[in-house]
Amino acid sequence: MDLKSKIEAVLFVTGKAVELKEIAKILETDEQEIEEAMLYLISDYSSRDGALEIDDENGYIIQVKDEFMDIVEKLCPVDISNAVLKTLTVIALKEPIRQAELKDLRGSNAYEHVQELIDKGLISRKKDKNGRSYNLKTTPKFAEYFKIKGNSEILSKMESKKLTELLELNK
Repeated sequence: MDLKSKIEAVLFVTGKAVELKEIAKILETDEQEIEEAMLYLISDYSSRDGALEIDDENGYIIQVKDEFMDIVEKLCPVDISNAVLKTLTVIALKEPIRQAELKDLRGSNAYEHVQELIDKGLISRKKDKNGRSYNLKTTPKFAEYFKIKGNSEILSKMESKKLTELLELNK
C-alpha cells in the first residue's frame, strides 16, 4: 500500500476535516511526507472528471463537488445537531425573526447555528429595514425536508404543533 492510498482511506473513513498532524499520527508517518502525498492527491482529484474532491480549507476532507450536491441531498437527509434543531424551531415558530432577537433567545451560539442552517438551505437571511440586523425565515427546502405542506412562512396553530412534534422526533 502506498502512502497516498492510506491517506485516502483516512479521509474517507473519518468523514470530517482532518489536520495534517492528525493524519501523520494515525499513519505513524512524518508530517512532511503526508503533506507531499496530500498535494499529489489533491492534484489527482482535481484533474479527474469525477464527483469527488479533496477540500483543504479547514483541514483535509474528501467531499462531493458542489455540482453534485442535488443528487446527494436526495439520497442523504440533512444532519442537524440538537442545538441547531432547537434554533431552527425558534426560527420556524417565530418567523420572520430578527437575528438579534434569536441571539437573545438562544445565546451567542445562535450565530453559528444560523450559518449552518443557511449552508444547509433550511433558512434564508436578509438585512432588515434599518440594516442593523437580519431577518430570518425558513425556506421551501425546510418545508420539504419536514414534510410541511403550504407556505412555511405562515404556520397555523395546527402546523406549529405538527412542526414542534416533527422536530422533537428528529432529535
